Amino acid sequence: MRIAINGLFLNRPTTGTGQYLLELLPALVQCDTQNMYAVITPSAVSGLPSNVTVHRETVALNRLGENFAKLWFEQITFARACQREHIDLAHVPYFASPVFPRTRTVVTIHDVIPMLLPLYRGSLWVRAYTQLAAVAARRADAIIADSECSKRDIVRWLGVDASRVRVVYLAANKRYQPALDLTSVSQKYSLPAKYLLYLGGFDQRKNVRVILQAFAQLREFYEAGYRLVLAGVNLGSDSALFPNPQRLAREAGLPDDAIRFTGWVDEVDKRALYTGATVFLFPSLYEGFGLPPLEAMACGVPVIASNASSLPEVVGDAGILVDPNDANVWAEALRTVLRDPLRRATMQMQSVHQAQKFSWKKTAEETRTVYESLARHDATDGKIIRKNNPN
Repeated sequence: MRIAINGLFLNRPTTGTGQYLLELLPALVQCDTQNMYAVITPSAVSGLPSNVTVHRETVALNRLGENFAKLWFEQITFARACQREHIDLAHVPYFASPVFPRTRTVVTIHDVIPMLLPLYRGSLWVRAYTQLAAVAARRADAIIADSECSKRDIVRWLGVDASRVRVVYLAANKRYQPALDLTSVSQKYSLPAKYLLYLGGFDQRKNVRVILQAFAQLREFYEAGYRLVLAGVNLGSDSALFPNPQRLAREAGLPDDAIRFTGWVDEVDKRALYTGATVFLFPSLYEGFGLPPLEAMACGVPVIASNASSLPEVVGDAGILVDPNDANVWAEALRTVLRDPLRRATMQMQSVHQAQKFSWKKTAEETRTVYESLARHDATDGKIIRKNNPN
C-alpha cells in the first residue's frame, strides 16, 4: 500500500500532535517494510527517515488568515494530493480528517475535549470547526483512540459504532529513563534539594488547585525542606479557563517560598527534572492519554495521579490513584509516600516496570494492524482505493 500521513504538525514539535508524528513515523517505517509511506505537508520538514517521501503542498491562501489556510489544507489540499499521488490509505493524526475523503482514511482522535468540557468549546469559529471535524470523523473508515476512555467518549459524542474505533496506546520517548547527572538542570531551574513535581499546563482541567491545597496541609514536610515545583507555562490571563497558579497558591495559604515556578522546560531537561523529584503529581480531571505520568514512571519516579479519565490505564497499579476533587485525600497520599522510604523504593521499581509496557514499536505495530485491516477489507471487496463517497 501507499500510505500518506497529514504532516501539518511536523514543524510544531512541542504540540501533542507534533510529538505523536515524530515518534510514530520512524517507528512505522522501522517495523513495516512492506508498505510505502509519504508525508503531505504545507511546509518544509526535516529529520524524517530517508524512506519517507515528502510532498510539500503550498497553500496560497494565507492572506485569508492562518485558520482558513489550515482548514483549506486539511479539507481540500490533503485530499487532492492523496488522489493525485495514487494513495491507497490516508492517515490524519489529529481530529481534522477530510469531510469528503478521496481515499480510505484513518483519523487519530486523541480526545474530544471541546465537545466534552464546556469551558473548552471556544469561539464560534472553534465550535464550528469542531462540528466539521466530528462530521468528517464519522465518515472516516477507522478511528484510532489513545485509550479505552477516549474510545468511550468518541463513541458517545460522535455517535460512531464502537467496532470502528481501535485503541492504540502511546508511549514515552526512549530518552525517558533515570538520569545520572542532575546538576546542570538543577542549577538551570534553581531547583530545591527536595521537591514534589507537577509538569504540564495550568488550564482548568489540569486541576493544579488540588495539589496546592494538599501541600498546604503538609506543614511538617515544608518545614523539613520539601518544596512544590510547578513546571510549565500558563497560556492565558487569570480566568476560569486559565486560573493563575500564583493566585491559587496564595488562596491555599502557601508561603511564597513553598513553590518554585520553573516556566517553560526544554524537552532535553525533562528527564533530569523528573528524576530529581521525590514524587510526581498529576491531578488532571481529563486526559485522552496522559504522557507526563508515563514519562515520570519511565524515569523511576513514584506517581500520584487522579483516578479520572484515562489515567488509571496509564498508571495502572504502579502509582497511587486518588479522587481529583479531594485535597484531603491528596494530602494523605503524599504523607504515605513521603513518610515511607520503603514504599517509595517499591513504587520506583513498579513505575519503571509499568512504563516498559508501553513502547512506540508497539504503537507502530498496532497502527499498522489498523491499516492492514482496511486493506484486507478492500481485498475482500475487490478494490484498492475508495473513490469519493460521502456516506
